[in-house]
Amino acid sequence: MRRSVLALLIVLPATGWAAKGMAQPLDCVSPTTQVEMTGCAARAYEAADAELNAVWKKAMAKARDLDHYIGADEIPAVTILRDAQRAWIPYRDQACEAESLLARGGTLQSQLFYECLTRLTRTRTEDLAGFATEY
Repeated sequence: MRRSVLALLIVLPATGWAAKGMAQPLDCVSPTTQVEMTGCAARAYEAADAELNAVWKKAMAKARDLDHYIGADEIPAVTILRDAQRAWIPYRDQACEAESLLARGGTLQSQLFYECLTRLTRTRTEDLAGFATEY
């Protein structure tokens, strides 16, 4: 899938959209072309990922606070949270790659991939936000 995403980045300049130096920005309110729809889906994922990274910092701060109360034989919360995140990232990527196969080889495939990434990333952000604010 990463090759498909990279292929999209190579194709975008050829469409005229990027070749115009963004003189014609993406219309994410009413996208009409596949390039716009995919570009807008990528933009939405970038925003969701930025939000996840901000909430991640809060969750790690909470984990560090929890580690003040652990015993010598307990695994630190920061280790558990970090390992969970490291396991979640490949899960998300593989799940979205599988979902994108609904349009395998078509121009819609990258859009489906980004939409899935956005959805799963927002769900993970909610989970981490809940962890950061509990108790």
